Amino acid sequence: MRSLAAIASLFAAIALGGCGFLPEVKDETVGWSANRLYTEAKTSLNENNYDNAIQYYEKLESRFPYGRYAQQAQIDLAYAYWKSGERDSALAACERFIKLHPNHPNVDYVYYLRGLIHFNEDLGLMGYIGQQDMTERDPKGARESFEALRELITRFPDSKYTPDARLRMTYLVNVLAQLEVHVARYYMRRGAYVAAVNRAQFAVRTYPDVPATEEALYIMVRAYDELGMSDLRDDAERVMRANFPDSVYYTRGLDREEPWWKLW
Repeated sequence: MRSLAAIASLFAAIALGGCGFLPEVKDETVGWSANRLYTEAKTSLNENNYDNAIQYYEKLESRFPYGRYAQQAQIDLAYAYWKSGERDSALAACERFIKLHPNHPNVDYVYYLRGLIHFNEDLGLMGYIGQQDMTERDPKGARESFEALRELITRFPDSKYTPDARLRMTYLVNVLAQLEVHVARYYMRRGAYVAAVNRAQFAVRTYPDVPATEEALYIMVRAYDELGMSDLRDDAERVMRANFPDSVYYTRGLDREEPWWKLW
């Protein structure tokens, strides 16, 4: 019993003593200049060692918040957060920089970076395993990326990042339209024809002149047909034939009266 009491006393002493029994971890960067911290951070960033880069940039920002390297360090830190998978921290860093330095010569890059972070939002493990199509995902990231890139090209039409932003926006519009069509197709397969029409109409009205419009119109024709709404069906088909005279849906579906579900 005395032995057990002695052991208990030893643990209590350790607890009360805090970490005094553990070796102290020395911070190697103590005394480093701003230049050295920035150089080490940039080297780590260039070598894709993002965790080290983040540590150096954070120390630089806390120790030299108003130095010559501070603002560029904030930009680099946002990028390092993003590449290390810390999406929320990266977006927060972008927002903070834009708020604090709206007239910085490189602020256009921060707007662009914000768009990229949303654009490349991770699918997650299950999405990767299942090879999930981007058009079957939650559209929130695509919409946020579109808005961020649109803000870039609106504020900085002559930015060197604007041409790429425009290309990404075109892609995102197609993705968002296809997302709506994917949902409309889902409703069609389950016989929810009114819901299918609503989603297809939304795609046609919100995202005109994109490839997904063809299938959206076809869904409207088929859904109205199933609902017995002949006038609306004919109107939808008239628009479809005017815009897509060589549509595959004529040879495989409408003109042959093939069951619509065989087309997917």
